[in-house]
Amino acid sequence: MQSLAMIENWPVPTAATAVVRADGTVGGTYGPTSHRFPLASVTKPLAAYAVLVAYEEGAVELDEPAGPEGSTVRHLLSHTSGLAYDEHRVTAPPGTRRLYSNAGFEVLGEHLAKATDIPFPEYLRQAVLAPLGMTSTALDGSPARDGVSTVDDLIRFAAELQAPRLLDPRTVLEAMTVAHPGLSGILPGYGHQKPNDWGLGFEIRDSKSPHWTGSTSSPRTFGHFGQAGTFLWVDPDAGAACVTLTDRDFGPWAVDAWPPFTDAVLAELRAAG
Repeated sequence: MQSLAMIENWPVPTAATAVVRADGTVGGTYGPTSHRFPLASVTKPLAAYAVLVAYEEGAVELDEPAGPEGSTVRHLLSHTSGLAYDEHRVTAPPGTRRLYSNAGFEVLGEHLAKATDIPFPEYLRQAVLAPLGMTSTALDGSPARDGVSTVDDLIRFAAELQAPRLLDPRTVLEAMTVAHPGLSGILPGYGHQKPNDWGLGFEIRDSKSPHWTGSTSSPRTFGHFGQAGTFLWVDPDAGAACVTLTDRDFGPWAVDAWPPFTDAVLAELRAAG
């Protein structure tokens, strides 16, 4: 895919990218796809998937209490627990605002570790990374932001999101459906969004503007971006996903570069039929 070569012109030291079709085949790659990059918040979808595996195994329930009083696993996954961004401090009643929270994912990791008697990084490895063959991916720290991975590994995860093998497709559909609809909030790096829609561990594009995906991305697009200059999106209408990892922190360069890149990828996919 010629569009992937656009990353060559980005103001970053190192970047790699891939497109994965809905059937799991790779549409194209560019850059050092075996290079290990810090994921930052692209860690969250991996962590969320592990929680959903635990849900299907019966270790946790989505609506069981977890986190602040009145909060549940579902609230923590969808950033509606009321916990602050980076502090274990309650700033709103659960279910009333979309407060993007690293602390919430850390509480979620602690909750799962207690429920399974397995440290969260090890549970993630056993439940998601090992079954998918993601041998270059690891979590050493916070389930909100301390993952490290490669494009080659995330190709496998992008294929899983589009044709689940580890989870019942109905569970994945629920994760990609808006949880607690209608809530507004801040999308980090892009300001106030009304509504600020999220599923269970995945951001849902809907009609957000401005946004890190493309102007032609479908409203059903879901995924995540990270402050390490990383992103993963899945556009069900396009029948494809895109993984892009860099080693330059998110900033104005990414705000300018990512949407036209995504639009070019989508245009090439449409042209190819």
